[in-house]
This record gives sequence, C-alpha cells and structure tokens, in this order.
Amino acid sequence: MTRLLFALLVIMVFGGCEPPQEAVDETSETVSDIAFRVDGSLDIMRDGQTLQSLGIEIADTDESRQKGMMERTTFPADTGMLFLMEQERVQQFWMGNTPLSLDLIFISVDSQVVDIAKQAEPYSPEPIISRVPALYVLEVPGGFADVNGIVEGDQVRWTRH
Repeated sequence: MTRLLFALLVIMVFGGCEPPQEAVDETSETVSDIAFRVDGSLDIMRDGQTLQSLGIEIADTDESRQKGMMERTTFPADTGMLFLMEQERVQQFWMGNTPLSLDLIFISVDSQVVDIAKQAEPYSPEPIISRVPALYVLEVPGGFADVNGIVEGDQVRWTRH
C-alpha cells in the first residue's frame, strides 16, 4: 500500500500523464476498440537513413495526454501516439487502464531519442519515469523498439497533416 501511495505521489509531483480522478477497476468492461486517428507522420532515423515510418495520433491537450492509449484494445500496424509535452523535463506516465503493452520512447527538444521504456506492463500502477528530460514521448506497441532496432541517439522527424 505504501508503494502505491508513493507511486501516485510521484506521478502528481512530476506531471506528465496523470491518473484519472477516479480509478477504474482493471477487470471492469471499460476497454473498447477506440478508433485510432492519424494526425501526422513520424520517421525514426539513424545516420540520415529512415529506420521506421509511422502514422501518428498526436496528444497535445491535457485531456488527450491524460487519456493516451487508455482503454484501447488495438494498436494499428505502423502507428504510434506522439505526446507533445508542455516543457522539456523528466516525463512520467503510467499504464493504469491501459490493456496493451507499450514501448515509450522519450525524445528531447532537439528530436533525439534519449530514453526508451520497453514492454510497459498493462494496467500497472507503477510510474514510468524518463531518466532524462524529454519534450516528446512516442508510445508504440510493446516490443517495437527491439524489433526495429530503435536505440538512444536515433533521431525523430515528424509532421502534422
């Protein structure tokens, strides 16, 4: 119980994606097939070569950043969710109400991958905190970084449609 209270306190102090006001029981029937919106495109690059191209849904409001991939049961192929944070700082997320495993790719203000949290556990109350400041966070299906060879130091280029 003490670990859970500490984790929630850390989430509130550091900002980023905050837990909803009311917790939802992970066993409840809250998950659904929420349509994925393609707002733009994103390339992950190394040495000027594109490693992977994705269609992205952009989370750029408090509400969309808080909701993220919560309650979604599918993640279409070759897509990701890009979070545009308000400032570059240590970012934190949590997997509460998220039924899918995710990789979280933390990206600096100069568009460099600076940290990767791999295979985040579905429904976990534990915070996922970047080791270094980031301005953007890309959520992709769990295992994406390893399958595509994405590493710290890779560059990201994205555009809004």
